[in-house]
Amino acid sequence: MKINHNYDNLVPNYLFAEIAKRTNKFIAENPDKKVIKLGIGDVTLPLAPVVVEAFKKGIDELGEKATFKGYPDYEGYEFVRQAVSDYYASFGVAVDKDEILINDGAKSDTGNFGDIFAQDNIVLVTDPVYPVYVDSNIMSGREIVLAPATKENGFCAMPDENVKADIIYLCSPNNPTGSAYTADQLKVWIDYALKNDAIILYDCAYEAFITDDCPRSIFAIEGARQCAIEFCSLSKTAGFTGTRCGYTVIPKELERDGHNIYKLWYRREATKFNGVSYPVQCAAAAVFSEEGQKQIKENLSYYKENAKIISSALDELGIYYTGGKNSPYIWLECPNGMGSWEFFDYLLENANVVGTPGEGFGECGKGYFRLTSFGDRENTVEAVERIKKLLSK
Repeated sequence: MKINHNYDNLVPNYLFAEIAKRTNKFIAENPDKKVIKLGIGDVTLPLAPVVVEAFKKGIDELGEKATFKGYPDYEGYEFVRQAVSDYYASFGVAVDKDEILINDGAKSDTGNFGDIFAQDNIVLVTDPVYPVYVDSNIMSGREIVLAPATKENGFCAMPDENVKADIIYLCSPNNPTGSAYTADQLKVWIDYALKNDAIILYDCAYEAFITDDCPRSIFAIEGARQCAIEFCSLSKTAGFTGTRCGYTVIPKELERDGHNIYKLWYRREATKFNGVSYPVQCAAAAVFSEEGQKQIKENLSYYKENAKIISSALDELGIYYTGGKNSPYIWLECPNGMGSWEFFDYLLENANVVGTPGEGFGECGKGYFRLTSFGDRENTVEAVERIKKLLSK
């Protein structure tokens, strides 16, 4: 018996596991210190009331013989897919309900979608990058090329015409940098993908945070239906980080190598995935109701205000950053030329605040640091005051 030795090429510890290890060690050694965590992108506000009621109703229906349901449809119940389709229409993008597949979060599908592609495809990711895109392809033994996102390009990486790629991962608004692509920039990526006969795997898990005219979906851009697949999640949109639900959109006409991509992915799902539970799908559908949209926007406003509080402090300190406007993430340049992990330790030890070292997201993340706006308001304000006091010395 042999192990998949591609795993030997992974970094020993997943980024957030290493952060937890260092944080827990500090807490154990300093039990009297209040540590405030602005690192991992987990929400703190409860589910919206209308979502909770729909969740409860779904559970109650499973307790009655007349309304009991067993295995869900692999692609998700029609009522949820229709709700998602209507949501897209609300901001001017046409996506048919039969092009939508309900999943247990964007992380799962972005990590698993490579199952339907051959090993010898070349994968392009932007750098810095959400680790799942890289790690899942390292596990599969694929060659990975990088598109640098830097201060010079506003952390919006663009394609190099001299680089050939078959699978392209894009995330906008971006995790970790908080930057968001404009329509013109996305058109350049789409044209590049079409020229290379490539497929873009587009993660828009943070689209609900967009406040300006950046596209909410790649399908708002001409040509995307011929080269793109879109992944979205309710984790940050509606607080489903623990509830687990998202959706993937695959245009029915999208084909490569003589195969229909929707049909291939559906076949994969039918083998490896049993769908999302009925109560969770009921809760998800409630997110897209008129009242659901009103309630989740109140929560989103709370997080956006937290982002403003953090951004304003960085403005006051004169520290360069991206994000905080169309994103819950603030990506800042470490002060005084510090390295990412050096600043992590400095902030933890002297301000008792936890963030995420940019180096953990790739080579171009060295010297940068990510803070999130998902914390409690009182803790966010306190953390910002601590950071200002420390960095003003």
